Amino acid sequence: MISKAVEDAINEQIKKEFYSAYLYLSMSAHFEEHNLGGFAHWMRVQVKEEQAHGLKFIDYLHERGGTVKLQAIDQPPAEWQSALELFNQVLEHEQFVTASIHKLYELALEENDYATQVMLQWFITEQVEEEKNATQIIENLKLIDAHGTAVLMLDHQLSKRGG
Repeated sequence: MISKAVEDAINEQIKKEFYSAYLYLSMSAHFEEHNLGGFAHWMRVQVKEEQAHGLKFIDYLHERGGTVKLQAIDQPPAEWQSALELFNQVLEHEQFVTASIHKLYELALEENDYATQVMLQWFITEQVEEEKNATQIIENLKLIDAHGTAVLMLDHQLSKRGG
């Protein structure tokens, strides 16, 4: 059986994961509205990943005999001045999620909840990848801005993301 403290923290993390999906869906819509279908596609794949993360936490609570308590999701922003500004927000958001997962792991340590610690290892590894992906795109966008290269080339590259 899972402790009340860990159950509550996981329910809060579920909200954060689905907010992430909602945020990235808003970003996808923004790119579609600016005729950047590759960027929009990349964000749609990200939406699916974040939804899967939320479902993974839900399934875990069920496996441990916990109760899922879905919470209201805040409205995400809808406008950005540039792709660089948007991806900087992606990185900041992923760093926020990483910190949240680390706090959840620390709670599992305090509660001697070994099963939750093991489950969270997957998320810790996933967050390293999430931050790396955002950072790589930011660095590419900076190169594009610095050298005046067409953002359409990166848009085409992003459209190739599987998912």
